[in-house]
Amino acid sequence: MQADIPTEEEVLGYFKSLSNWGRWGPDDMLGALNLITPDKVKRAIALVQEGERISLSRTVHFEASADAPNPPIHFMVESGEGWASGDKVTDRANAAASDFFGMIFHGYTITHVDSLAHFFWEGKTFNGKPAHMVSTSMGATVGSVEEAKKGIMTRAVLVDVPMIRGIDWVERGEGVMPEDILAAEERCGFRVEEGDVLLIRTGQLHRRNVEGPVDRSAGSTACQAACLPLFHERDIAMLGSDTGNDVGPAQYVKPASPIHQVSITAMGIWILDNADLEEVAQACRQRNRWEFLISIGPLALHNTTGSPVNPMAVF
Repeated sequence: MQADIPTEEEVLGYFKSLSNWGRWGPDDMLGALNLITPDKVKRAIALVQEGERISLSRTVHFEASADAPNPPIHFMVESGEGWASGDKVTDRANAAASDFFGMIFHGYTITHVDSLAHFFWEGKTFNGKPAHMVSTSMGATVGSVEEAKKGIMTRAVLVDVPMIRGIDWVERGEGVMPEDILAAEERCGFRVEEGDVLLIRTGQLHRRNVEGPVDRSAGSTACQAACLPLFHERDIAMLGSDTGNDVGPAQYVKPASPIHQVSITAMGIWILDNADLEEVAQACRQRNRWEFLISIGPLALHNTTGSPVNPMAVF
């Protein structure tokens, strides 16, 4: 375990010391996305200089892998195989192909956002809403991803930890520390600000691309719990990375997933898991520019705890 990380008792204290409960009213379930004001959006749009768009989404694959033993399902409801080719007239005027797909998007391979219904602490989720309001029969009756159906459009900043440390990737089981974020600010000339989407590149996806997928038991990197006070101090709206956003193996018994549990349930910060930050990192290095407009459009899924997404960076 890394030196200078907070104790379990200190992390438990974050649930109160970093809490945003009641900040935007007793019934609010938009949480930190409230920090993306119309003025924030306008200032983010003003960052666009070239109109260059870069996807931050991994491609959804339908084959099993070591880190996706239960992959999404896809099959063709109708295809072109049943219709004549060439000039021969078919017996159906509107011959077409159509698909079915289904997925468990929470996990370690699909790019998705977590809504404020995704995690609980002591029987409650953000703003003190009881966990039982997210039920098997009805889904997320509070904190559904529908809260973000207008989209998430704001300034994003990228912290490229391997570049800052001069390494290929952060090792599994090791956490990104606040010092990494502060060093990136100093070196790259930006400051994480209120209403930002903070993107943390660890290089773990790059490692997967080079070495292949590994079983989840091999561990993962992400921000260490020591970063949580900085997230609160800077008032970020969303945290995203190229991993599942918690260090593994778990560094604490309780809470086992402090980034998710404290960010979501205490601070109301939405989370972007499993982003592809490789191309955008290259674009940032080429421009020596680490801030850009980001646009994320969660599906308007009724009573769900998140959504697969295709975030777009625009330079």
